Amino acid sequence: MSEQAVKQRTIAKDITLKGVGLHTGQEVTMTFKPAAVNHGYAFKRIDLEGHPVIEADANYVVNTQRGTNLEKMGVKIQTSEHVLAALVGMDVDNVLIELDASEPPIMDGSSKYFVEAIEEAGTVEQEAIREEFVVTDVISYVDEESGSEITVIPADEYQVTTMVDFGTKVLGTQNATMKHLSDFRTEIADSRTFSFLHELETLLEHGLIKGGDLNNAIVYVDKELSNETMEKLKVAFKKDSIAVKPNGILDNLTLHHPNEAARHKLLDVIGDLALAGTRIRGKVIANKPGHYVNTQFAKKLAKIIKIEKRNNVPKFDLNKPPLMDVTQIMNMLPHRPPFLLVDKILELSDTHVVGMKNVTMNEPFFVGHFPGAPVMPGVLQVEAMAQTGGILVLNTVPDPENYLTYFMKIDNVKFKQQVHPGDTLVFKMELLTPIRRGICHMQAYAYANGKLATEAELMAQIVKVKDKEQS
Repeated sequence: MSEQAVKQRTIAKDITLKGVGLHTGQEVTMTFKPAAVNHGYAFKRIDLEGHPVIEADANYVVNTQRGTNLEKMGVKIQTSEHVLAALVGMDVDNVLIELDASEPPIMDGSSKYFVEAIEEAGTVEQEAIREEFVVTDVISYVDEESGSEITVIPADEYQVTTMVDFGTKVLGTQNATMKHLSDFRTEIADSRTFSFLHELETLLEHGLIKGGDLNNAIVYVDKELSNETMEKLKVAFKKDSIAVKPNGILDNLTLHHPNEAARHKLLDVIGDLALAGTRIRGKVIANKPGHYVNTQFAKKLAKIIKIEKRNNVPKFDLNKPPLMDVTQIMNMLPHRPPFLLVDKILELSDTHVVGMKNVTMNEPFFVGHFPGAPVMPGVLQVEAMAQTGGILVLNTVPDPENYLTYFMKIDNVKFKQQVHPGDTLVFKMELLTPIRRGICHMQAYAYANGKLATEAELMAQIVKVKDKEQS
C-alpha cells in the first residue's frame, strides 16, 4: 500500500469515441464509463450476447504479435495497450471501456485522442484508498530469444525509461524517459505507432492491417522502395502518390518528436504494465521492449504483488494502548465469552479495521476440536473476522448497541495455515465497496506468526434490534 493515502479516481461522465480498428478495419464505437472503487480497468463487448466483460489482467493475454490481445472465455479484445496507457497516464483508476467490436479505434496510432476524451470527461476522487506496489528490490525479466529486458528498481514515483535499437540505418538507437506521470499527457501521449516497410509489405500481403493508413502509423523505409511496392501502398492507403521523406519515413506524416519511436515504445510499456492490476512506485527500465516481454513482466509483477498483499501483516506496537479493549468491544458488539472472539481493536477508519485475538489453551473449542492436537476451527476464524468487521460497520451508526450484525454471504474462503494455542491472531478487514443501507462488503484477512492464515470475502448487514423483533 502507498505510504501517502491517495484516493482512487474515476471519470466524471461517459465519453464516446469512434474510429476503425487498425488490424480488423472494423468501424468501432468506444465509450469510457465511470466505474466503482476497486473496479480497475475492464473492457465490455456490447456487440456480443450477454455483454461479456474482460478485465485488463495480464493472465488474459493470449497473443502479442501485433499489439497486446486479451481473451477470456473465447471473448477477445485486440490492441488494448494505447487505451490502457491513456488511463494510467491520466491518473484514473476505475473505468469501464465499452466496445461494439473486438478492437478499440486506432485513431492516429497514439494515446492522444483517448487522453483528450478523458480530459473532456473530467475525473473525480472516490472514497477508497488507491493501492500502490512500492518497489523495494530489483525485479527483472529477460527474454533470451530477443535480448529484450525489463527491470524495475526502487524510486519515489512511477518512472519509465525505454531504450530501443532496431539495428537499421533509418532508425538506430533511441531512448525516451518519463520522469513524472504528469508528463505523459504532454510528452508521451501523442507518440504514434510505427512499422518498418518490410513488415508492412508482409502485413499487407496477409491482410493483417486493414484499418491502417499513413495518418495512424509512422512507416520507416528500411529497404529500397520498388515500383511494385509503391503501387501496392497506393492502393492500401488510398493515395494517388507516395514518397519517402529525407528522414527515411513515408510522406503524409511529420514526426512529433525526433525520438517518437522510443516514446511510443514507452507508451506501450505503460499500457502493458497496467495489466499487472496495481499502480507501481518504482523506475522501469526497458531495453528493447515489446509486447511479449512487457506482458510477461506484468505477469511476474502481478504474482509478486499478490504474494506481498497476502503477507502484508499489519504492524502494530504491542506496548501501545489499543484503540478499543475488550470492555469497549462488548459495549459495541452483542457477543459475549465464550463466543466473543476479538480481544482488541488496533486500528479503525471509514474503510478498514484491524483487530486481534490471543489464542490460549483455555479456549472452550479446544476441549472437543482435536484435543490431542489442538487447532482453532477455520469457521471460528471466519467468525472472528466477521466480528472484527462488525466493529467497522457498527462504527457508522450513533447507537451500535441497538444493532445486530448478520452474515449475508461468505466467498472465496481459503485456509492457508493452522492456528494453534499460543498464537496471536491479527484480523484485517478492508471495504470492497462503500457501506450502503447497513450492508458491509469487505475483504478479510487473518494472520498468525507473521503469515496469512485465512482469507475470505465477507458480506454482512446490520439490523436494528427493534426492527428484528417486529419482523
